[in-house]
Amino acid sequence: MKEPIIAPSILSADFYDIGSAIRHVEESGCPWLHLDIMDGHFVPPITFGHKMIADIRAKTELFLDAHLMIEEPERHINAYIESGADAITFHLEACVHSHRLIQSISRAGIKAGISIVPSTPVSNIVPLLEFLDLVLVMTVNPGYGGQKLIPFCLQKVEELRRIREQRGLHFLIAIDGGVNAKSISDIVIQQPDVLVIGNAFFNAQDRKQFVADFRNAWTSPIGNID
Repeated sequence: MKEPIIAPSILSADFYDIGSAIRHVEESGCPWLHLDIMDGHFVPPITFGHKMIADIRAKTELFLDAHLMIEEPERHINAYIESGADAITFHLEACVHSHRLIQSISRAGIKAGISIVPSTPVSNIVPLLEFLDLVLVMTVNPGYGGQKLIPFCLQKVEELRRIREQRGLHFLIAIDGGVNAKSISDIVIQQPDVLVIGNAFFNAQDRKQFVADFRNAWTSPIGNID
């Protein structure tokens, strides 16, 4: 089984010392950095915007995975395209003309992703799958770190894998929310391609070992982390 891409989310990092947080990600061997942009409308909190991404881009070669949890993302997309993000994922629930926005992102040479909250079924995005590079399945209700994974959301991963295989598509399947040592055995069964991890990564005493343990769990018969 192919090892997952582990994408630490700086939502769980110390915003006073973002530079150190990025170094921890680099030193752990993770290739992606997940960037949660929240506007206080689509989700209650406010985090940061495109300038933060641009400033991070200037300091790291990590793959920058921008997750827009904002209403009307099409109004702000040019700023995020210009920020230097490698992938931009927006929420189906926040955008009326999703196909058009996917096209705008793709034409800029950036990976285009779409995300769905727990209450949104996979069937709502089936017409868009052939145009996507990434589907982000929220396994918690978005907005806050440290939540417990909602088990039924993992069924969407299985459904997406089946559709991808049947239609010969190539999008990555990511999950975000409640990914930790307690939930990994359930996650391994569904085999998502990308694991967005916040609190569990940044609270680990040895982050490099944490990543190694997760990768080892992927090949364990029962997906355990000792």
